[in-house]
Amino acid sequence: MPSVFRLVTHAEVPPGVLFDASLSIDAHVDSMAGSRERAIAGVTSGRIGLGETVTWRARHFGVWFTMTSHISELERPGRFVDEQVRGPFRVFRHAHSFEPDGSGTLMTDEITVGSPIFGALVERLVLVPYLRRLIRRRNDHLVGSLTG
Repeated sequence: MPSVFRLVTHAEVPPGVLFDASLSIDAHVDSMAGSRERAIAGVTSGRIGLGETVTWRARHFGVWFTMTSHISELERPGRFVDEQVRGPFRVFRHAHSFEPDGSGTLMTDEITVGSPIFGALVERLVLVPYLRRLIRRRNDHLVGSLTG
C-alpha cells in the first residue's frame, strides 16, 4: 500500500500568484539545484498546463532517475495534480491546493508514493522523510522567490 503525507506552507502572496509559480518549470529547476534536476522532455520551460507532461532527470540517493509527470487536474487558482506516468515509483501522485488565508495563501501538498522495490516500512522510514524534506525545501525556495 502506498504512503501518503501532507505538507502545509503559508505564503504572504495571493493564491493565484503561488499557483502559477508552482506550475513553473523554471522555478522548479531553480528549487532543485541540489539534485541537479532538469527538464529534458515535454514542457521544459515556462508554465506547464493541463494534459501536458514534463520529463525530469535528477540525482537522488546518489543515483540518476528519470521521471515523466502529467498534469491530470488543474483548477486555477485552487488546485492541480501531477502524476508519474513513467519513472521509478510504483505510484507517485502530488496534489497541490491553494486556499486564501488572511492576506496570503495556505498551500497544501499531498503526496502519495509507492516504491517498486522497498516495502512499506522502508517507504515510511527512508523515502517519505526524504521526499518531505525535498518538498519542504522546494516550497521554501518558491515562497522566498515570491516574497524576497
